[in-house]
Amino acid sequence: MDAKIEVDAKGRRTARGVCMEPCVIERGMRIIGGKWTGSILWHVKDGPVRFNDLARMIGGASKKMITERLRQLEDQGLVKREVRDTAPITVVYEITDFGRTALAFLDELRKWSEGLPPSIIGDG
Repeated sequence: MDAKIEVDAKGRRTARGVCMEPCVIERGMRIIGGKWTGSILWHVKDGPVRFNDLARMIGGASKKMITERLRQLEDQGLVKREVRDTAPITVVYEITDFGRTALAFLDELRKWSEGLPPSIIGDG
């Protein structure tokens, strides 16, 4: 729902059409908006990825943080974890069909971010 600000004859402002908690944007952000969440989904989109390889792909995130995010994503059904009986044992993560539903807007976010001026993101 789009909120609108109305001004009455006395100049008082009133919000109409305000989102009730949680609004649809907030619901989506609660799932996908966590730090490193989008990056993890993006890096597992092309097939199974070993944990250590994923940790290397996501520079700046600690292994503890990646583990926490992966557990959340697994609990939410966005990624699946597979333990492979190899020597040594290998753990891989793969995006689920539900997780794939987020890829279209993550790609749009990627495109939008590529066009941002460096001054906005602190690179300049």
